[in-house]
Amino acid sequence: MAASAGAWFKTSSNLREATLLEIATHKVAQVILFAHEIDRAEGELTAFIEGLNADEKVGLVAIMWIGRGSFEVEELDEAIAVARQESTSPTADYLIGTPHLADHLEAGMDALGLDVSKAEEDLL
Repeated sequence: MAASAGAWFKTSSNLREATLLEIATHKVAQVILFAHEIDRAEGELTAFIEGLNADEKVGLVAIMWIGRGSFEVEELDEAIAVARQESTSPTADYLIGTPHLADHLEAGMDALGLDVSKAEEDLL
């Protein structure tokens, strides 16, 4: 699904309606790579995040929250809604100020069943 505009996630074990997360896997992988090199790539990370549309930014925050343990995968809809409602500061500033951003994004993608390693390799 890396090439798609977003990815579908089943939000419960009984396969109720799936949620569409409006950010492509390769974009999350790019943020992860920049975040791993934050000392050298903060400007690039900021510009990249600022270039995302509003739905992509919300998705990125929701993924990070899931990876950090603030929400469970089953709460993806809620994480997206809260990210949309609580967006008061620039997303780039919020995410860059989050300790272990790359680790949280990787954990969030893993929890959602998406492997970013291929997308990361393609970007290197």
